[in-house]
Amino acid sequence: MKRRSGVMLAALTIGAVVLGALVISDRTPEVPDFAAVRAAHPASESRLLDRHGRLLHERRTDPTRRRGQWTPLAAISPRLRDTVVALEDRRFPRHAGVDWLAIAAALRDGLRGRPRGASTITMQVAAQIEPALRAGKRRSLTRKWRQITAARAVERRWSKAEILEAYLNLASYRGEIAGIDAAARALFGKAPVTLDADEALLLAVSLRSPNAAPSRVAVRACRHTASSAACERLTRLALTRLTGVPTLTPAADLAPHVARRLLRGGDATRTTTLDARLQRFALDSLARQLRQLAPRNVHDGAVLAVDNRSGEVLIYVGNGGVWSSARHVDGIRAPRQAGSTLKPFLYALAVEQRLLTAASLLEDSPINLETPTGLYVPQNYDHRFRGMLSLRASLAGSLNVPAVRTLMLLGPDAFVTRLRELGFDGVDRDGDYYGYALALGAPEVTLWQLVNAYRTLANGGLRSPLNLEPGDVAAPQSTASPAGAMRAAAAFVIGDVLADRDARSASFGVDNAMNLPFWAAVKTGTSKQMRDNWCIGYTARYTVGVWIGNFDGAPMWDVSGLSGAAPVWAEVISQLQAADPGTPPRPPAAVERVPVRFAGTGEPPREEWFLRGTATRRIEQTPPARRPPRIIYPGNGSILVIDPDIPSRHQRVFLASRPSHAAYTWTLDGTPLAAAAWAPQPGHHTLDLIDEDGLRVDRVRFAVRGTPLP
Repeated sequence: MKRRSGVMLAALTIGAVVLGALVISDRTPEVPDFAAVRAAHPASESRLLDRHGRLLHERRTDPTRRRGQWTPLAAISPRLRDTVVALEDRRFPRHAGVDWLAIAAALRDGLRGRPRGASTITMQVAAQIEPALRAGKRRSLTRKWRQITAARAVERRWSKAEILEAYLNLASYRGEIAGIDAAARALFGKAPVTLDADEALLLAVSLRSPNAAPSRVAVRACRHTASSAACERLTRLALTRLTGVPTLTPAADLAPHVARRLLRGGDATRTTTLDARLQRFALDSLARQLRQLAPRNVHDGAVLAVDNRSGEVLIYVGNGGVWSSARHVDGIRAPRQAGSTLKPFLYALAVEQRLLTAASLLEDSPINLETPTGLYVPQNYDHRFRGMLSLRASLAGSLNVPAVRTLMLLGPDAFVTRLRELGFDGVDRDGDYYGYALALGAPEVTLWQLVNAYRTLANGGLRSPLNLEPGDVAAPQSTASPAGAMRAAAAFVIGDVLADRDARSASFGVDNAMNLPFWAAVKTGTSKQMRDNWCIGYTARYTVGVWIGNFDGAPMWDVSGLSGAAPVWAEVISQLQAADPGTPPRPPAAVERVPVRFAGTGEPPREEWFLRGTATRRIEQTPPARRPPRIIYPGNGSILVIDPDIPSRHQRVFLASRPSHAAYTWTLDGTPLAAAAWAPQPGHHTLDLIDEDGLRVDRVRFAVRGTPLP
């Protein structure tokens, strides 16, 4: 059988020799130019470049093969180039595409029953660029002749350097690994230019049989060594590096979540707005923090930084990489409970509507609120109450009860509308659904949404989308709507509060991670049971947000926004501002700075920012005797339910106000009530508290559900 194969190959080569002696006909095959071939063989890994053109991430987008970047000949080890030429086509520098001496030798060996090939490097390149020329199970004289003529055409159009470069980049080396870049990285973990003599020899002998067993490759390599020691060394290397499935490690792995969004099949290269240097810095900062917090059951985090003016994303770290519990989860887009991070927008709305100023006093005292599910009793983080204090102190200290009282003043529906205007799409229920917990961050939000909302504060209420690709920039637009816009004046006042280190020192201490050597407005937040903590803040130029927690929702152990997210935030925003610390924002024309004195509170005199027309130079508590009563039950927006197991005559709603006033009366749905006890009826109701002059002093709306028993 072997003899028969040799005779067939001899006949094939005899035909090639005879035809090769003929004059080449005018029907020379079309050969693409070198640049076209290079462009037609892109890498299986698409590349994501940063804003400066630096490689940021590499991601496989072609599942059919593994091919690295096309590598210029000068970037390939000279040892490999020389070894391949010596083993594959030693007369390559001198022939014109066909080695007639090799063909004659193949003819001789075929007749002796030792068949071997005679294809030159150029002929193999011709077969690579023209699939019809590749040898299949059956060889034919016609195919061989076409390969010879194609090789001669390639030699006339390409240089020898281009032919060798194409061969090394198009050849298969092992398994699905094609091209020298992928082979060097996957098999030896290095760039092609750094391959040593042993590695070059193993790759060269692999070219004729890419799927050969490692031991077989070693045997072939040993035929070209001069000593047994060299053979042993090659064998060890082959058994170590060529065993198993080759793994192509990405040349860069800094932004997997952005790459997943932007890189698709057919995208060889795309450029993003990210900065590779800043991205690496944020990754390292987050990793250090996660390592330190691991003993306190903290495993995940995310960092997002944007340019305020353009909305371009500079840093996008979706998780902690090797320190994360789930590397494929994108913490920037994952919905998590907001905690106190929504408070600035609540107070901004109250200031904008001129219901409050930064100097307005809010009561921080125990409060019990009726809700459809029972009593809601908000507590401060440290379970202490501080009495009457200003909006500035309440927001800077992140106190919960004053925020709830502010929400009661505005109404949950108004705040829901504002949050939707700011881009919090997940806030998709009405105010009754969230209730008073809306003030303390009950809704789920994403870091992407939070950072852009704080960027809106930094931009004076102007909002535009964030973007990950250069040129995809939308001009900031006002958040104006029928419910009103976040005016630049209100945004400025809230930003000034968030940057006030003295005001927040009462809750966070004088020395904390949020105190930086430059102006920065910042807010932390911690969700229920310490499942999430946040730190979001901005300068005039940048906004940075950090989330720390666990993707599976497991509580952290005594980790707050101050101890968890804030240190990373401080490092990242300091790095952004390193070259230019910047200056505080300029006050808009609609605000004025006025000296204020506080009477009957512990707050010292200061200069305070006010929307023009709202300034007050002296702030004092209204004596209890002069305070108008307020309805405390039923609460505004509450839902009462008739008990179906209790007869109607035994069910009553007892109306209450604080302070109580004997001369005041009640009106329900426009009808005066004889007493402060009312038999509930299904439907929506309006309850008014009327003073002795017949004037309404307070009003609440509530609903009653159910069917009363007879």
